[in-house]
Amino acid sequence: MLEVSNWLVEHWGLSAHTQYKILYSVISVIVMIILRRVTISLFLQRKEDVRARYYYTNAIRYIYSVILIIVIISIWFSEFRSLATFLGLVGAALTIALKDPIVNLAGWLFILARQPFKIGDRIQMDNQHGDVIDIRLFQFTINEIGNWVHADQSTGRIIHIPNGKVFSQSQANYSQGFPQIWHELNVTITFESDWKLTKKVLTDILNEHTSEMTNSERESLKEVSKKFMILYGKLTPIVYTVVKDSGVCFYLRYLIDPKKRRTSENLIWEEILIAFAKYDAIQFAYPTQRILVDGGG
Repeated sequence: MLEVSNWLVEHWGLSAHTQYKILYSVISVIVMIILRRVTISLFLQRKEDVRARYYYTNAIRYIYSVILIIVIISIWFSEFRSLATFLGLVGAALTIALKDPIVNLAGWLFILARQPFKIGDRIQMDNQHGDVIDIRLFQFTINEIGNWVHADQSTGRIIHIPNGKVFSQSQANYSQGFPQIWHELNVTITFESDWKLTKKVLTDILNEHTSEMTNSERESLKEVSKKFMILYGKLTPIVYTVVKDSGVCFYLRYLIDPKKRRTSENLIWEEILIAFAKYDAIQFAYPTQRILVDGGG
């Protein structure tokens, strides 16, 4: 070893101090590689999910890479040898490497504390809609609704969303506090139809297929109004009349359980079709064209 050291000094101009730094650096690299492989091997024995294995393998690699860089710096620059400084750098490196998991963990604590949603709630986050079916440390899971499926029925897909998204994206909760939401259907008839008769028929159908609020639902609304500025002047079903270019349009507005929207639409529309078939004075409006022919030569 002494001969090799002397040869390096003579031919490369490397002092003994520099040679020790190179040796320590090589040893550090080897040790870190071994520790990284052992850590990955031990950790992944508990993970069967392919995505989780991929995520945590990369995280471990990043952590050990950052630690190795700090160790090399501490070897070559004496000012980094302070233990407090070294631990501070390690802490900063871990924070950078684990930024997303830390944010997701903070999101989990926020979800538990503020409860923007809970398991069983129907929510919308960005363009994703669904029922919350699981909340874990780093992500929550929804059973997707909508998308290519008409109305609010399940697509069969499960979507995992990082908890940290609650800090950067708005969330719409269909179920929080007040258990019902407002829903509307619109029906358009021709100008030649009897609009008064039509409105009476639609009102009767709407009242038949929508139930009045229960006492518990009224109490729930009162509790929500204490926390949020929610004031409704009318909670019973109502039919609004609007004149459109194509005819007279009626908007059927009523409260419904978020998970029963499609069922209610189906029942109401079937009743409307049956009722309109009984009256010659009521005709649906639909897109038409008129062609005027000039008979003059």
